[in-house]
Parts: sequence; C-alpha cells; structure tokens
Amino acid sequence: MAGDNTKVKSNNDLDLKDRLVAINRVTKVTKGGRTFSFSAMVVVGNENGIVGWGLGKAGEVTTAIAKGVDAAKKNLVKVPVYKGTIPHEQYSRYGGARVFMKPATHGTGVVAGGAMRAVLESAGITDVLAKSKGSSNSHNLVKATINALKELRDAHMVAQQRGVALDKVFNG
Repeated sequence: MAGDNTKVKSNNDLDLKDRLVAINRVTKVTKGGRTFSFSAMVVVGNENGIVGWGLGKAGEVTTAIAKGVDAAKKNLVKVPVYKGTIPHEQYSRYGGARVFMKPATHGTGVVAGGAMRAVLESAGITDVLAKSKGSSNSHNLVKATINALKELRDAHMVAQQRGVALDKVFNG
C-alpha cells in the first residue's frame, strides 16, 4: 500500500498549530432531564507536510477542544508537498464523503471548502484545486481528505518503491 510509512513517530520537536473544524452540541435525554455535552473536531499541523485530526468530547467546549488537540497529536501523518501543491491528482472517500484534489500552479491558493481547507492549510499546501462531493459531514470530510493525502506519492517514493533511479521514474 502507498501509505505505509506516512505515520509520524514523535511530535516533540514539531511546532503544531491547531484549527477547530466543527463543534457539535450533543444532548442526552434522561429521566432527570437533558444533559448537554460537546464534541470538537480539531486538525493540527506544522504547515510543512505534517497533519493530523482528533475528536474530543467533554462537558465544556474548551475541554473538548483540548482533548481533540491531544487526540490529533497522536495520529499525525506525513504528506508530500511539492512546491506548495500536491504531486498528483487524488480521489478518496470516507463514508458518504468523497473528495477530489488536483495540483495547481503557484498563486492559485487553496480552492476548497471549509473542512477540507482546514486540513490542506494545516498540511502546508498553499495551491490546490479541491472538490468535495457527496456528504458534507465535516467529520467524514476531514477523514476522507487525510486518507487522500496519505495516498499521495512523490517521485522519490515512487523511485524507492520501484527500486530505480529518480530520472527513470520520469522517462518510463
């Protein structure tokens, strides 16, 4: 599989920035009345090829966000970023969410919707054309986008997997 070596082992020396993607108020109805709690979807990244997501649940919003950040730091992945964009087109899906990403020239910017935009900007991608199809559920969109980023391969990875020189990758 393409994404075997994408996990990041340690996050101690990384300068991670977190972005809040979604907050959801959840209501549990009991005999004594309604109990409210919150879930927060958070994306963290160093804006230089490393990104991760986390879901935190708690009785207060700030605690849920903090738990989400801690969870996101535990599942970081490495993404190949080539000149501010992605190396090739990529399609992925998670649940009902389908995402399509295409490399863009310098100066295009991140053309993507809310949940996808947070993931792509946290990964350090500055120029990309992206489209989300199907479900707009932010949880599934984040997961589909990170799955797509995990499946990306740059020329160095392709050469290493094929066991050939880097210039042979482009010549056939």
